[in-house]
Amino acid sequence: MDIYTIIFLALAVFIFLRLRSVLGQRTGSERPPYDRAAPNVVQRGQDNNVVPIPGSVIDQPASATSAEPVEPTERWKGIAEPGTALAQGLDAVAVQDSSFDPRHFLSGARSAYEMIVLAFANGDRRALRDLLSTEVYESFEAAIKDREKHEQKTETRFVSIDKAEIVSAETRDRSTQLTVRFVSQMISVTRDKAGTIVDGSPDKVADITDIWTFARDSTSRDPNWKLVGTGSAH
Repeated sequence: MDIYTIIFLALAVFIFLRLRSVLGQRTGSERPPYDRAAPNVVQRGQDNNVVPIPGSVIDQPASATSAEPVEPTERWKGIAEPGTALAQGLDAVAVQDSSFDPRHFLSGARSAYEMIVLAFANGDRRALRDLLSTEVYESFEAAIKDREKHEQKTETRFVSIDKAEIVSAETRDRSTQLTVRFVSQMISVTRDKAGTIVDGSPDKVADITDIWTFARDSTSRDPNWKLVGTGSAH
């Protein structure tokens, strides 16, 4: 073994010892490596917590047994001015049904309004039957039959529902009736069998104001409201 071989071996041993002192050794107490997939696992877990949405019919909210009494001047704030006929009507409704919440009602009424209009345009009798009183259903069905007789089809699309407000409230025996004014924008067109437009326009947005009355039996265990009257304002 010549002198050069010895020098190279000594240099190799020196470098190995230096690297070991700098990089260190595993002792068993090191932190685990960062798991980049962990946040995704958490996100998937959060996505599974689906929040249920309200039903498509107007119903009553669960009664709030722990709610504190509300001053008469604040009770219908944003819904009706104190002392007005509307406020008095809402007071009468609340006497019959302590769980009545006008804001919850209006939220459901907006959904029902859109569903009914679209179901009528599509001739969906099943959907209409669940949302309308017998008298109103018969009127709607007659219009659908007339459309089918003439082989016409209606296409309706909502652009927006700009307003839904209670305009009157009253109680009759066991029945509670609320009348709502809807202000909306929609596109509606009716075509015959050949596709010729017989009413409306596929490009024109129409401003619509409907005045609908909903009712329910305040003594019934069924919490749903049904449409009992329709009208429009021009």
